[in-house]
Amino acid sequence: MSTTIASPLTLPCGLELPNRIVKAAMTERIADAANGVTERHVRLYKAWGEGGSGLHLTGNVQVDRRNLEAPGNVVVDAKPSNEQAAMLARWAEATKADGAKVIMQISHAGRQTPKLVNPEPDAPSAVMLGLPGGRFGTPKPMSEDTIRSVIERFGIVTRAAKEAGFDGVQLHGAHGYLISQFLSPIANRRDDQWGGSIENRARFLLEAVRASKAEAGPGFAIGLKLNSSDFQKGGFSEQDSTAVVAMLNEIGLDFLEVSGGTYEQPKMVGAGGVLKEYPDTQRASTKAREAYFLDYAQEVRGAAQMPLLVTGGFRSTAGMNEALGAGEADLIGLGRPLCADPDAPAKLLSGEWTELPRWEEVLRLGPGFFSKTSPIAMVRMVNIFGGQAWFYTQIQRIADGKPTDKKLGLLKAFMAMEGYDAKMAKAYHKALEAA
Repeated sequence: MSTTIASPLTLPCGLELPNRIVKAAMTERIADAANGVTERHVRLYKAWGEGGSGLHLTGNVQVDRRNLEAPGNVVVDAKPSNEQAAMLARWAEATKADGAKVIMQISHAGRQTPKLVNPEPDAPSAVMLGLPGGRFGTPKPMSEDTIRSVIERFGIVTRAAKEAGFDGVQLHGAHGYLISQFLSPIANRRDDQWGGSIENRARFLLEAVRASKAEAGPGFAIGLKLNSSDFQKGGFSEQDSTAVVAMLNEIGLDFLEVSGGTYEQPKMVGAGGVLKEYPDTQRASTKAREAYFLDYAQEVRGAAQMPLLVTGGFRSTAGMNEALGAGEADLIGLGRPLCADPDAPAKLLSGEWTELPRWEEVLRLGPGFFSKTSPIAMVRMVNIFGGQAWFYTQIQRIADGKPTDKKLGLLKAFMAMEGYDAKMAKAYHKALEAA
């Protein structure tokens, strides 16, 4: 019998998933000023938990409150207080109420920490992001002690997730965040044991995975999100990625999510480069078969000794089932479609939908909005970040118990999110000073 999205799956650790659809990790940005879980998380994940996905990945929970993807991130950087632990438990419980499983994604933003949070974030090397607009500062190279401390923090968060009732953790090693930065020859210019060869550049990742596995225990899943490529000349390549997968086989993972890109090359959302277009390494077959990274998953399938999760671009049950049936993927990740409709997985599983709706037409300002002299990099950046803001706004509406607003304009969403981030950053710094 061929595998479909409705087929169950048991991960190597013994965790049983009721179906093959995974709610992909998406940043929520709805934590309180002290970066704690809120009632909004509970409402949001209850809605998603009832939506049919067999597995849910949370947005990136940060391991260091001074290095965030956004001021509204949840942070676990020490043993949680009783109140914090109780809210983490409620978050997990709400997601699992209908029988789904939930895994906490854990991360460190590194040089992709915005200036609003920290103008001098920690990173492997002092290599600034090549983006216009001044949103990111020049990072501070991490000392040996800082590196060891951050690795330890991945273990601390894993322990907290397990105690709160989560079913596992996924380390975020993709999209240009800290682990990805260590892997990239562009961001990592170190000449010590943490830089240079792929074996050295992968050391931080492997040590962080080991720290999490040491806290896992039976039935608790350890996963990883890994770039297939950074899609930048001289960056982390497919050859590097395949070599890292071979190293991970020696440690053992419960699943590997295949993705790609960074803020400078946001291929994870199907977009081109912000600064300039590097050669598009997506092959025609990938585009024809919907998924952004399926071709790489096919290549790594022979090397990977763990289940593969492929996220990004899937739109039809036929495409999903074809990838599953051919053994090219074991799990299908869906992200943005669940922002527009939290019940999208259930509709696919029941057959009510055979294809996900597309919202691309509302996610571009278009050439008429910009002047003829507008720098192309700025046009791309506003379109990309504006599109993200549209989905963030839908997440917040679900978290507030409101229906999604599919008529929301991209510019309105972009401006609202800019104001929200500034407000959250002010509250974040006030709480940090009071701590």
